[in-house]
Amino acid sequence: MIPRPTRSSVHTTIEACAWADVLVRRRLLHAALLAPSGQWLVQPEADGPVHVLAGPADIVELAAAIQHRIRSTRARTR
Repeated sequence: MIPRPTRSSVHTTIEACAWADVLVRRRLLHAALLAPSGQWLVQPEADGPVHVLAGPADIVELAAAIQHRIRSTRARTR
């Protein structure tokens, strides 16, 4: 029998999917795919290497890091 995921892990996966979609649509990542194993395959640039992230929390952390970088760059240019 396959154990049912906890509510928090489902929420994290849903959140990670949403963030991955936003990052790709805004062209901040070239690709972000959820593998059947629960890992994420992320490619920052079209001709760049593919990085393997352990889980959905890593996608959320990546989105936060990108957001922080964008906001800190904007603050310096003002």
